[in-house]
Amino acid sequence: MPVRACVFDAYGTLFDVHSVVPLELREFSQVWRQKQVEYTWRRALMRRYVDFWSVTEEALRAAARQLGVHVEAERLMQAYLSPKAFEEVSGALEALKPRPLAILSNGSPKMLEGAVRFNKLEGRFAHVLSVDAMKTYKPAPEVYAMGPEALGIPAQETLFVSSNAWEAAGAKAFGYQVCWCNRTGEAGDGLFLDPGGGFQPDHVATRLDEIAKLAG
Repeated sequence: MPVRACVFDAYGTLFDVHSVVPLELREFSQVWRQKQVEYTWRRALMRRYVDFWSVTEEALRAAARQLGVHVEAERLMQAYLSPKAFEEVSGALEALKPRPLAILSNGSPKMLEGAVRFNKLEGRFAHVLSVDAMKTYKPAPEVYAMGPEALGIPAQETLFVSSNAWEAAGAKAFGYQVCWCNRTGEAGDGLFLDPGGGFQPDHVATRLDEIAKLAG
């Protein structure tokens, strides 16, 4: 089926979440990210939504306590408004023209606006969609439904791109064509990759600039 539109996850896919943390705190950054994602799942299951800015701060403080490190929490949180895009992002988006492009992210509107502006990507996306409109988090189906609704293009004709195996599985379960951008050479997991799991990606890439060729 042809790809008529592309929807991108933001953090880890377009924007490098580890770019906001100094290299000497890389272990902290990994734990921070792990807890950030984990807390979105927990809050979604408990139906106790707070926006991603609040979740990110909760995760930051939890990671610092777990590792017993002192971090400048306020400075790191402000840095989250300006994460660096991966080097190939601009060229990858250009190569996907004239398809409409969108971001669909856990990020709060303020966070996404900051990241897009910092990386000079204004005007590159037809829509920048935040789960804040649904008051829950990925991989809830109602979140993934925001893409086709905004674009006016069925999920089956839209390529969803994420660097997260768990999210790529969620997007596939919803009905998107899926490209897993496996930047770090992960093995994936059974739900996603095993033939019996049923949520295999249509494509696997290591960089976003491979997607235009994969999408046809």
